[in-house]
Amino acid sequence: MLKGIAASSGITIAKAYKLETPEVKIEKKTGCDPAAEFARFKNALKKCKEDIQKIKDAAVGRLSDEELAIFDAHLMVAEDPAMESEVQNMCENEKVNCDYALDTVANNYISMFESLDDEYMRERAADIRDVTRRIKYHILGIDIADLSLINEESIVVAHDLTPSDTAQLNKQYTKGFATEVGGRTSHSAIMARSLEIPAVVGIEHVMSEVKHGDLLILDAIKGELLINPDQATVAEYQKKADAYREEVEALKVLKDAKSCTTDGHEVLLVANIGTPNDVDGVIANGGEGVGLYRTEFLYMNAQALPTEEEQFEAYKKVLEAMNPKPVVVRTLDIGGDKKLPYLPIDPEMNPFLGYRAIRLCLDRKDIFRTQLRALIRASAFGKLEIMFPMIATLGEFREARKVFEEEKAKLIAEGVKVGDDIEVGMMVEIPAAAVLADQFAKEADFFSIGTNDLIQYSMAADRMSEKVAYLYQPFNPSILKLIKMTIDGAHKEGKWCGMCGEMAGEPDAISVLMGLGLDEFSMSATSILRARKVANSVCYEDMKKLADKALQCCTAEEVLDLIHETVK
Repeated sequence: MLKGIAASSGITIAKAYKLETPEVKIEKKTGCDPAAEFARFKNALKKCKEDIQKIKDAAVGRLSDEELAIFDAHLMVAEDPAMESEVQNMCENEKVNCDYALDTVANNYISMFESLDDEYMRERAADIRDVTRRIKYHILGIDIADLSLINEESIVVAHDLTPSDTAQLNKQYTKGFATEVGGRTSHSAIMARSLEIPAVVGIEHVMSEVKHGDLLILDAIKGELLINPDQATVAEYQKKADAYREEVEALKVLKDAKSCTTDGHEVLLVANIGTPNDVDGVIANGGEGVGLYRTEFLYMNAQALPTEEEQFEAYKKVLEAMNPKPVVVRTLDIGGDKKLPYLPIDPEMNPFLGYRAIRLCLDRKDIFRTQLRALIRASAFGKLEIMFPMIATLGEFREARKVFEEEKAKLIAEGVKVGDDIEVGMMVEIPAAAVLADQFAKEADFFSIGTNDLIQYSMAADRMSEKVAYLYQPFNPSILKLIKMTIDGAHKEGKWCGMCGEMAGEPDAISVLMGLGLDEFSMSATSILRARKVANSVCYEDMKKLADKALQCCTAEEVLDLIHETVK
């Protein structure tokens, strides 16, 4: 049995189809004809764009608009004038072969994205790798595998599956996939969830352990892959697979239900999104709003700072689609570890604790004001809630709110219609803010707890470091006490408190967070129905008692044991 990350839930049994990806060896050649090399590149680029369009066209009807938009993003990568210009410059200035030039340029972009703290952003490196690999294959004349030709029930095993690969999977025959790399937020994982194909990613050595034709059991609930099991094990897992399918069907009836405990306590279950195209998934999964709209993508996917008008259109699209449900928009959270090629930032020893998010925005108020103006204009089209990230002091919040109020007053003076109920809140992700929550709540309209950073800052443990991964403990009583302090601070002033970190969507966490008094849970759209089932099956008064006991525990393990004993 091999362990990995469950990326798209389900249990399936089938033979292995090993996808062997041709190894591309790029050798540097000098003294090349620049014009001829750039012509080779342009020809391969043209074929790549044609491939992407064909794959997208073939996927219409099988994938949602959200997933189809992935290929628009891929076309944007292929049509990126900056990438093309850099390849051309290398061909001309260094007289090197175009495949070497492309490989160099692509690796620079990939390294930039892979260095980011945000997992969702980090996974975008896969898009660049997918597109540029396709271009390199065309330059070198290497055949590209066509997974649509699979014609018997199979579990695809690969080092990695690109979005292009995933889009070609035929549900009739592809019963699941297992890869050595990838995460829950990779495009292939998102598409697997949309296609309802079970997937386990991040399985070390799966390519060397599995042979083509091996019988496999893929448990994409626990994140396990069993190789050549005996008949008794197959029978056991077939029963589990049938039970899971029945449960999924039962969850669908909760799409339009309220998120309400057995004794009448209501909470909001909302979604985290990265682009306007993600809204379809929120609605399809019964989301009661958007709890975190990461606006970084507007900046990451642009060649220059996005204009006020470009931002306005993006925000308006989300607000209109969700209206009258609330949409919490996080202002620009970039800088330090998240670099933009057109916004030079001096390197820092520890960018996670450096010049980023609200710190950058208050320093570069020109960028901040443009974003706020776009948001305030869009507020006329729905229920907007603006959230400032990385707030550490009251002074920072006051300064940020002052800029907001100034831009709002200017727009009103210009005769622009704006929403009259815009809430302005903050993320609580720095322990200092959690400790002083009762004071922040006098001035902020709401809190949203960012547990990913709150945990790593509290435990002094980089969550990207495998050596200290054991310290990423959302159930540690110290973290629960910081969360309780934040919630109580908000409620004392009559304000609401949400959570937009990964913890909010964890089934084990929902019960104890409800007991702590959390009002809003923001998570991946595909986690909402399962979270609603948990919320609808527990008693709020019992969960408050559970939370009180959890706060008295000494370890994360004790808290989890307590939850499992209490919530069946």
